Amino acid sequence: MSTIEMEILSNPQLIVVSILMFIGGEVFTSMVGLFIAQNTFNNDEHLLHHSIMFLSFIILGYLLVINLLGIAMVFLYISLVSNAHRTLKSKGLNLFTFSIFTTISSFTNCGFIPTNENMLVFNKNPGLFLVIIPFVILGNTLFPTCLRFSIWVLGKCVNKVRDYCDYLLKNTKEIGFHHLVSTRCSFCLVGTAFGFVVIQVVLFFVMEWNTKSLKGLNPYEKTIGVLFQSVNTRQAGETIVNLPAMSTVILIVITVIMYLPPYTSFPFVNDEEEQHQQQKRKRKIAKKLLSQLAYISIFVILICITERKSMKEDPLNFTPFNIVFEVISAYGNVGYTMGYNCKLRLKDGANCEDKWYGFVGRWSDAGKTILIVVMLFGRLKRYNMGWKFS
Repeated sequence: MSTIEMEILSNPQLIVVSILMFIGGEVFTSMVGLFIAQNTFNNDEHLLHHSIMFLSFIILGYLLVINLLGIAMVFLYISLVSNAHRTLKSKGLNLFTFSIFTTISSFTNCGFIPTNENMLVFNKNPGLFLVIIPFVILGNTLFPTCLRFSIWVLGKCVNKVRDYCDYLLKNTKEIGFHHLVSTRCSFCLVGTAFGFVVIQVVLFFVMEWNTKSLKGLNPYEKTIGVLFQSVNTRQAGETIVNLPAMSTVILIVITVIMYLPPYTSFPFVNDEEEQHQQQKRKRKIAKKLLSQLAYISIFVILICITERKSMKEDPLNFTPFNIVFEVISAYGNVGYTMGYNCKLRLKDGANCEDKWYGFVGRWSDAGKTILIVVMLFGRLKRYNMGWKFS
């Protein structure tokens, strides 16, 4: 969800953006929180303190290993595949910088790619999509599952840290770390994530297989492209298709999935006592706060007010659905956008130039400011583990 074309950024600027994405990612910020939390324990909590310290270093290792592996794999793929390398060369992009930027953006689920067209320009390179997909998942929906698995493996392989690993695995409630969940919850997260991807893939195959959004691709490229697109809908926001060209049914499904938190799971992942406690907390909060959907509705109304002139003069671009789509994409920190089409303008279409940036790039300053608030609100919201929309 950018307001400028990415290719105007210089190589140093791309490096700076990469650093900002890295330190702003959910995995990094949660690790920093753990390091800070270590100072809150007293000497009577020796095992808890050292277990949390150990967990901090596990996440640090996870963060570094996954990102370095991703950078190496993207770099190697583009170096070996001639048409992908030619694409980068034609755009004047540095291969090493592209590898760093793309890996970090995918892992932190920012959705930025150094090319104006996002991943659309690589739709003939399904191998690159297969390389990136695991890093999108490892940094988002399956991070809790992979974190628990990493702790389990270390406990089995390294005797010196076995006590810490056992404590972390058996005392997730006492640890109080949002991303460290029980075994049952981990399996439910995997099943839910897989289910959402399957639903999207099936709908893509049924609704979009022979449409212009996937035109020019062979069956293998279409299959991998659809898989890549489906994985990215949950959070990462990288795209290989022109979203406005897709059917309304697919766009509505994407909107719903963007709204769902990354750790959405089945309601039976908690025991009865914990469910009872959660229900009590939710009732207390509900008395004081509006539902998340109510907040989104308020933001949509405010943006419609700030953009009322454009909605009147340019109704084919500034449709209510496009605005709702943009707001939910911002709230879910996904970054998908419906874009802007100068051909749809009713006035002054000849003086309009199509740009490779998001729909929000055509909004007023007031509208952009509100959307920034929406993104912050979406990032800071407390994720709900159930199938509830409010």
